[in-house]
Amino acid sequence: MIVRTRVAPSPTGDPHVGTAYVALINYLFAKKHGGKFLLRIEDTDQARSTRESETAILDSLHWLGLSWDEGPDVGGPHGPYRQSERSAIYQEYVQKLLDAGHAFKCFCTPQRLEEMREAQKAAKQPPHYDGLCLTYDAAEVARREAAGETYVVRMNVPQEGVCVVDDTRRGPIEIEWRTVDMQILMKSDGLPTYHLANVVDDHLMEITHVIRGEEWVSSAPKHILLYRYFGWEPPALMHVPLLRNPDKSKLSKRKNPTSILFYKAMGYLPEALVNFLGALANSTAAGEEELMTLAHMVERFDLMHVALGGPVFDVAKLDWLNGRYLRERLDADAFEARVAAWGFAPARMKRIAALAHPRIERMSDLGNLCGFFFAGRLNYPVELLRAGKLDDDALRAAFALAQAELDLLREYDLAGIERVLKGVAESLDKKFRDVVRAFYIAVTGSPTSVPLFDAMEILGRDVVRERLRHALEALGKKEKTA
Repeated sequence: MIVRTRVAPSPTGDPHVGTAYVALINYLFAKKHGGKFLLRIEDTDQARSTRESETAILDSLHWLGLSWDEGPDVGGPHGPYRQSERSAIYQEYVQKLLDAGHAFKCFCTPQRLEEMREAQKAAKQPPHYDGLCLTYDAAEVARREAAGETYVVRMNVPQEGVCVVDDTRRGPIEIEWRTVDMQILMKSDGLPTYHLANVVDDHLMEITHVIRGEEWVSSAPKHILLYRYFGWEPPALMHVPLLRNPDKSKLSKRKNPTSILFYKAMGYLPEALVNFLGALANSTAAGEEELMTLAHMVERFDLMHVALGGPVFDVAKLDWLNGRYLRERLDADAFEARVAAWGFAPARMKRIAALAHPRIERMSDLGNLCGFFFAGRLNYPVELLRAGKLDDDALRAAFALAQAELDLLREYDLAGIERVLKGVAESLDKKFRDVVRAFYIAVTGSPTSVPLFDAMEILGRDVVRERLRHALEALGKKEKTA
């Protein structure tokens, strides 16, 4: 058997370090056994998926030194590798499930589903589909279709017994079928949900081992059932722990930078970051203090050494490891080249110089005016934030609202940034100039600098998010009144 693994990111946001972590484990396992590693884009969520996000994910994984044997950018014998381009395939397999009685058409309206959920909530029952449309006979289904009623396709799930999920690392996990919802397999727009597309694609792409995050354990029965319905042999399953913050909570961009792009922008070396992730994935086989190349990690990797406790993404340890790489693995010439590529790329410097040009009297002014472009966490007194006309509550609200709205921008550009900040001022009923002043300090460290929106665009969404988070930390939590 040729080992075949895959990573299947959804292009709905910034490339997450958790995606890189899972991708690395799949890559190491495949290469350790002389197998193939695939990348598949799971873009069935057409409302949120973007090609910009897909490009950022591919570029970030390549930056880390990972490559794949098959994928949307390199092709392969099992393409296409974007789910949005495989609709006809999914339609064929949905029809097979319908014909065999393993799936059914559900005509329930959003209103009825909401009423059902409210009733279940009142009865303190877990939310689940009640199976109404499963009771319709063929004549009733045909009548509703002829009347033009929209429908989704749901999976027929047993209501008795236990599903045993055989996890390679965790052993057998028992999940009662009555707790498994009648999952939607095909949406009303004809596009599949993750669950159907995932199973069909893994089978057709001959995936032998599915190594994914532990959040998918509860979905495993749905996937196992689909394999049974199709008469296919399921791949080996393994669910790896999620990355954690130092306080053991799930790694979240609200507490820690999670985007690979942030670490790239902050000047971390890709080999240091992938070394750090490799140590988290296989710390028993390779000590956290050891500098390892990707080839070395492949040689040392053992799937059974992947710890089941949530690995802690400790930025302080990453800083220490990155420092060792900078000092021990780069000579003076290599260091100069890395610095130039990181912060002084010609296109970036051209934009920064154009912003600074009208605002200086001496070229030595550039340090004070533009130093924030090359900084990590800004060091400014919190009193500077409070020196404007917004009180602490308004500042907290402005930064938190801007964080959320900037994350929702499909295009992170000047127009979008300006629109968000103007919207923040309107929402808080504050003067725009007062809001802008607060953001100048949070983003640049000074109440005056180069044009704010341009600066935010050059810095990028991830760095701006972290600076707003730092500003919120500096203000502290709102005190509760008695």
